[in-house]
Order: sequence, then structure tokens, then C-alpha cells
Amino acid sequence: MTQLHREPADWKTITSVYMHREPWFTVRKDCVQLENGRIIKDYYVQEFPPWCNVIPVTTTGEVVLIRQYRHGIGKVFYELPAGVHDQAGESILQAAKRELREETGYGGGRWRQWMELSANPALQNNITTTFLAEGVEILGAQNLDATEEISVLPVSHEKLCRILDDGEILQSLHAAPLLKYLMQRGEA
Repeated sequence: MTQLHREPADWKTITSVYMHREPWFTVRKDCVQLENGRIIKDYYVQEFPPWCNVIPVTTTGEVVLIRQYRHGIGKVFYELPAGVHDQAGESILQAAKRELREETGYGGGRWRQWMELSANPALQNNITTTFLAEGVEILGAQNLDATEEISVLPVSHEKLCRILDDGEILQSLHAAPLLKYLMQRGEA
């Protein structure tokens, strides 16, 4: 195998020091050694718990989206119901079902793992797991956290294509699973 096609080796961590530790913002500074012997003294990694999101498809075939304000970018966007897997003893699937129910009032249906993604594997340590939930139904009212203000919008596949095409879903961890969903249905 030529140098060009050789598989890269894992880096060796020499030291690791936490710079800041909070539930929503944890940063560590690693000193790492590459296979070629070079040392990177200050490599910063953000640590987060696993994230989950759901493509909820109703019994009538609509996809349930949400809209909420995102302060980091200062705008309201369409998103998938999503959240953090941060409760002890809860599986990632249970966390996704909980988040869907809390944020939208929907639940039930047939669930399967759809895909795993990383927001930024160079700088973040967590994975986002997306589930496809088909045949969901409204089970009750939303049960939002005190800091959440969320609108729930079931949309047709045609409207979903327009939303994606118009760039109204900015979150890549939500757009990618939706594009895969539409592609597999022959709609993207």
C-alpha cells in the first residue's frame, strides 16, 4: 500500500487536563503525539453527552417538525424533535422517545435506529443517534422544560422538501437524516 492510501493511525494522548467542567460546557486540553512523532501540545476537545433526535412520521404520513429559537445564531428554525441522553439508566432509544413526547406530545409507533452522526469529530467527543418513528400519534400535551418554547408542525413530504431546499433546517444533524429519509423514499 502506498503512503497515499495508508490508513492513518490513532494519536497517542500524553496528557489530558480539564479547562472547564459544566453540564453544558466541558473542555479539555490534550497533549497528543502523532504517529510521525510530532507533538501537538494544545489540542482542545469539547465533551458532551450523547445526543438523540427523531424523524417522527404520523399515521397519515406527515413528518412532525418543531420550530424553536436558537440563541447561538439568533434565529428561529425548523428542527427535528431532539435532546440529550443524560438520565442514568435510560437507553438512547428511551431518551429519544422521552424527548419526542416532551417536545411534541407525540408518541407510539414503530421505532428503529436510522443513523449516527457527529457534529464535529475533530473537536467534539459525542455522537448523535437518529431514530425513525413511523406511525406516531398525538398522546397528549407537550411537557416542555422551563427554557423551551417550541411550536409543533406536522408537514407533508412535499412541504418538507421545500423546507430543506429553502435552507430552513440549518442544523446539519437534522438535515442529513431527513435527506436520507426522503432519498430512500425516492423524494429527494
